[in-house]
Amino acid sequence: MGWGGLLGRLARIGASPEDSRDEALRKETLVLAAVLITALAVAWVVAYSVLGLYLSAAIPFAYQVVSVINLIVFAKTRRYRFFRACELGLSLVLPFALQLSLGGFLPSTGVVLWSFTAPLGAVLLSGRLKAGRWFIAFLVIVGLSAVLDPLLTNQADIPSEVVVLFFALNVLGVTGTCYFLLQYFVRERDRAAEIIAVERERSERLLLNVLPQPIAERLKGGESLIADGAPEVGVLFADIAGFTPMSEGMAPEDIVRLLNEVFTLLDGLAADHGLEKIKTIGDAYMVASGLLEPGEHHAEQLALMALDMQRETRRFQGLQLRIGIDIGPVVAGVIGRSKFIYDLWGDTVNTASRMESHGIPGTIQVTERAHARLAAAFEFEDRGSIEIKGKGSLRTYLLIGPKDELGALHIAATPEEASVLDPTSLDGVPPADGVRHGA
Repeated sequence: MGWGGLLGRLARIGASPEDSRDEALRKETLVLAAVLITALAVAWVVAYSVLGLYLSAAIPFAYQVVSVINLIVFAKTRRYRFFRACELGLSLVLPFALQLSLGGFLPSTGVVLWSFTAPLGAVLLSGRLKAGRWFIAFLVIVGLSAVLDPLLTNQADIPSEVVVLFFALNVLGVTGTCYFLLQYFVRERDRAAEIIAVERERSERLLLNVLPQPIAERLKGGESLIADGAPEVGVLFADIAGFTPMSEGMAPEDIVRLLNEVFTLLDGLAADHGLEKIKTIGDAYMVASGLLEPGEHHAEQLALMALDMQRETRRFQGLQLRIGIDIGPVVAGVIGRSKFIYDLWGDTVNTASRMESHGIPGTIQVTERAHARLAAAFEFEDRGSIEIKGKGSLRTYLLIGPKDELGALHIAATPEEASVLDPTSLDGVPPADGVRHGA
């Protein structure tokens, strides 16, 4: 195991599974600070002992002993607040005591500078407000040192070369320790920020998979209730004709694979036509036009998508879509707190659902008002009036294709599909059973 792995394990001796990443980072930084200062204190213990300054050597040695005991207790009890208060207190007071034992600023080579690690550590480990108290305590200690300095008569007899060396060691020790701790803290904070950024991006992608982007932005902006009314929205329902009996003979993974392929295809078509997918319900697919970006030709794009849906799903052998369209006013909004959904309500939604459920497999059935809105650009077959559950008798139409491409759908269709689209074959065709959407 390398030094990096060893330091990492050592830093996490007091970690708890319940810790947030920020709290864990604070604990790791404090442990490393205690270990680093304890290791550096060896130089001062040895040097003062060699010079015969045993009282002065005892002070950093006492720090080492107390700090090691503190680390062991912290590893066993995980009492972080006590550990933090003890370490910061030692860092603040002992350098001041060491300076007094040596006779002042010059003989001690400004060792009181080590007391600055207490307020600096408090900034990283306790927050700005609590750190202010530690900084005031540091200022008090420095001021007290200055007041007492002329009164001290026990100045240690230390060779000038050693004094200069200790000045350099104190400056480098304090600045190096501060730099190392800040470097570690900021590096780990940046790593955590990168992880959070990745998770946020993933969450936003998931949110956009559930909600349209404008709605997602409004939710992130703080709107708690999103409810909008739109005067003219095209609503399309489509489902796979005969899917229930077909799926009874399929393995579960084959069912999911088929639906995934079909709905992925439809998602692409919705994006190509600038339409808004609303939801899927079982084997049914719902899409809307003119909802969030009401353009002049949104209804035409919805009709073109319906034609593309019929054409593209022919690649799946034996698969036919039953599609229904209505155009009119709707109410749209977000409902729920967990697994929320952006949905539409209103008579337009219900009628579009009825157009699909009472339609003919392989055709696109539209209401009279949808026909009036699209008649200038598309060819239709008049199906006449049919009984719609919950609506009574309604006149409906079958969308054939754009006027400038009349007959294109018949050319691409199989003979069975062409016979369905033949208006002479529509007489007496009963509506499909069951109403599943918007009932």
